[in-house]
Formats: sequence, C-alpha cells, structure tokens
Amino acid sequence: MTQTLRRMQKKRAAGDGGFTLVELLVVVVIIGVLVAIAVPMYLNYRKGAANKSAESDVRAAVSAVEQFYTENGNKYPADAHAEDGANVTFAALATGASPQTATLSPGNSMQYKNKGDGSYRICAQNADGKDVYIYDSATGGSVKKAAHQDLQGCIDNG
Repeated sequence: MTQTLRRMQKKRAAGDGGFTLVELLVVVVIIGVLVAIAVPMYLNYRKGAANKSAESDVRAAVSAVEQFYTENGNKYPADAHAEDGANVTFAALATGASPQTATLSPGNSMQYKNKGDGSYRICAQNADGKDVYIYDSATGGSVKKAAHQDLQGCIDNG
C-alpha cells in the first residue's frame, strides 16, 4: 500500500504543473468579452457626466445672474460668453455695477443673452456638441435639454 502511494506521489511530482493551451485561450476569451462590455459602458458614463456638468454650469450661471440682478438695481447684465472652463463674468450695461462670475467646467461653452425685455437666456454645451442645455427666464422652470443645436442657434432662437 505504501509503495502504491509513493508511486502516485512520484507521478504527480514528475508531471507538468502548468496550464494547457486551451485553458489559456479560454481565459483570454473571457477577458476579451469583459473588456468589450466594460469599455462602451465606461464611455457612456463619461459622456453622461460631461453633459451633467454643462447642465450644472447653467444652474450656476442662473444663480450668478439673479444675484447680479439683486445687487445692481434690478437690472440684468450685458451679454456674455465663455469657453472651455473659463469664468463667465456678468458685467453691467453701464459702469459702476459690481460684476458676478460663474465658473465653467472644463470642455464646456456658455452664452448668456440679455433679451432687453426683462428676461434672459443662458445656453451651455459640452465639447461633444450634441446636447445644449437652456434656461430661459421668460418661461422659468428648470434647465432644459435641446438636442442637435449649436450655441449660437440657441441664443438666436430665444
């Protein structure tokens, strides 16, 4: 009995302890499938986050414009625009008013238009250029998403 056990141990020790080619190919295929699923999901998450940052920038600009309005004799600031993470400065039509600023996220562009009738429109867009986020003070409400529109068209159609 002990001789049989010793023979079995010798056979185990002498045999290969590595992986076969088939086993390695199966592992590579599984990793490839996981990567094929994960990469598109990751890119969609990034795009969604970039669009949410443009929407958030519009909300911040609305707050800055309304603060400007309150601090400067109930007058809205002059037109303004900024690109790629710069500060948007809302300055007065006349001198002597205190300006307000809103910071853009990297890759975002924004335009602000004083309509001259006591209302304004703010549009922001991410670098991918597919969605524009709009706030129109004449209609109020929340920030709205408009697909396939450029910033200039957003302001001009307001």
